[in-house]
Amino acid sequence: MEKSVMLKSVDDDNRTPKGEVAFERPHTRQRSAGRAGVMAIKLFLQAAIALAVLLAAYVGMNRLILAKDPVPVRPARETAFIVETTQLEVRDHAPMLSLYGEVTAARTAELRTLVAGEIVRVNPSLETGSIISSGEELLAVDPFQYEGAVTEARANLVEARAALVEARGRVSTEEGNVERAREQLEFAQRDLERAEQLLGSGSVTERTVDERRLLVSQRGQALEQRRYALDVEKARVDQQQAAIDRLQWRLSQAERNLADTVLKAPFDAVVRSENAAIGRLVGVNDVVATLYERDALEVRFTLSDNQYGRILSDSGTVVGRPVEVLWYIGGQPVTYAGEIRRVGAEVALARGGIDVYASVTVAEGQPALRPGAFVELRLADRTYPDSARIPEGAIYGTDHVFVVDEENRTRRRDVEVLAFDGTHVIVSGDLATGDRLVSTRLDKAGEGLLVSEPRNRGANTGG
Repeated sequence: MEKSVMLKSVDDDNRTPKGEVAFERPHTRQRSAGRAGVMAIKLFLQAAIALAVLLAAYVGMNRLILAKDPVPVRPARETAFIVETTQLEVRDHAPMLSLYGEVTAARTAELRTLVAGEIVRVNPSLETGSIISSGEELLAVDPFQYEGAVTEARANLVEARAALVEARGRVSTEEGNVERAREQLEFAQRDLERAEQLLGSGSVTERTVDERRLLVSQRGQALEQRRYALDVEKARVDQQQAAIDRLQWRLSQAERNLADTVLKAPFDAVVRSENAAIGRLVGVNDVVATLYERDALEVRFTLSDNQYGRILSDSGTVVGRPVEVLWYIGGQPVTYAGEIRRVGAEVALARGGIDVYASVTVAEGQPALRPGAFVELRLADRTYPDSARIPEGAIYGTDHVFVVDEENRTRRRDVEVLAFDGTHVIVSGDLATGDRLVSTRLDKAGEGLLVSEPRNRGANTGG
């Protein structure tokens, strides 16, 4: 009994203890083999069923795909690039030079007192920066002594004119005396002639003839004396007339000195500086104010040798060329019209070019320019005929651009860059007025690209 139990334990563990002998029953081995066969059959059937399901699903899916209507395929379309275009205008173009200059006063005056004396009046507007109108009184010097000089000169002139009247009266008297003396001489000469005729017939004596000759001599001498006296009186008249002229000049000088006691503005001006006060004693030629003409302003700027040469070769002269002057006030530019009036006498080596002066016109309502202001100028450079002005970004490489034909495809045009004008360039080449230039930069630009323009695009004109 104890031995059977030990054998079952060994069978269950499927191993035999060392040193012991295992004993198996025949019906137990048959039972184990049957179980293994049943398990193998079950696994085979499960695999077959799974394969059959998969095969049925694959066949059904293929039938469904084949039974479905074919999906229409959209044909491929060419991509159109959206670009901006600029309509070209082939004509004469001149790039604008951007220069800088300084405003200067073209006409400045240092006002000096022309007479000495004490200042008795000063214009309240005579202050630095004030605007003075032409002819406006600036100051006045005490006129007392100058009024007295005018009165004295006028009185002397009246006396001299009266003396002239007297001298002319004496001349008239002497002219009458000369005329009478001449008549008396003629009478005496005729009397002498009769006496000489009667002497031949013995009617008169030789003594009578001599007396007549003596009388003619005396009358001739008297005529000469009268003529001399007349010449003296005429000289006195001339002398008196000279005195009158001298006194007239003195009167004019006295009146001018009196007028010069009031100092007036010679033109519409702006006060640059002043040195006048009531009670101040001023001498002749003392500077009391400095003015510059309000409407005579110039801009001095410098052209390089190349710029000056191009403009000079273009029109033959620089004078008379219009300029645009921009003065930035508070960040906003105010534009003034100008014109080149003159060129410097020599080359400004320190500034590397030639000084040029342009007049500036201040329109009504514009801020008044002031000397010393730093301004920008725009001046037309050399003119290039039969050229086009295009954006700099429209140049591909250095020698070609693209235009749009009637089929909205790009076409290459060879060009030559003539000059730069800010963000634009001036070119010449295979271009015509009305061509639509591609101004949008394309990464893959080439011949024959399909392009289109954005809708509601404003008209762009290059020129």
